[in-house]
Amino acid sequence: MITPSLPRKTLAAHNLSKSYGPVRALADVTFDIPSGQAVAIMGPSGSGKSTLLHCLSGILVPDAGEVSLGGESVSGLKDKHRSLLRRRRFGFVFQDGQLLPELPARENVALPLLLTGIPRNRALKTADEWLGKLGLAGMENRRPGELSGGQAQRIAIARALIHEPEVVFADEPTGALDQATGHEVMQILTATTASSGASLVVVTHDDEVARWCQRLIEIRDAMVHDDQLISRSTR
Repeated sequence: MITPSLPRKTLAAHNLSKSYGPVRALADVTFDIPSGQAVAIMGPSGSGKSTLLHCLSGILVPDAGEVSLGGESVSGLKDKHRSLLRRRRFGFVFQDGQLLPELPARENVALPLLLTGIPRNRALKTADEWLGKLGLAGMENRRPGELSGGQAQRIAIARALIHEPEVVFADEPTGALDQATGHEVMQILTATTASSGASLVVVTHDDEVARWCQRLIEIRDAMVHDDQLISRSTR
């Protein structure tokens, strides 16, 4: 797997608050995620966990408080610079993969490199290497509609990691999969992020998914209700 070329940095949330009209989504949320740590964020529907992920990743800007990466502000950046940050330093895996249906697997995986100006031949070669590492050799030219749900999520994982991000955000990455396939996807996701040195932030409602991580942050009523390390015996 890829060895990180740059030092990894702590992702920090400090006194985050976010509301949608009269509805409070986050209220004074504070914690740090050390580089390389896998963290599960859990909570009931409407608790604020997805809003938290979106603020941590720079998709949303909190109403108050700050998100930082390695001491550098994320939430204080302008829209254009947050977009560049997400493209270059963050990776994303979503519940439905969000692959482009018209592109073959290798081009879907290569997209983050192509968007940063890496020459096409080099980007596609790197994509093929990642597909091979994740057990998808021979499927480089298949489009998403020709893949199983588990195969599509492995492609999404390869796409999230190809540019060596410092943090990977996964929003219900097994939500559309059966239990066995979800187990396989989490095994691959946690192993590949660990070997690349990236931190992993997983939003999930599934206890089995959370057990793949090293730490659990529980959000209730827009606040951190619990924050604990997950013992090896429960994984």
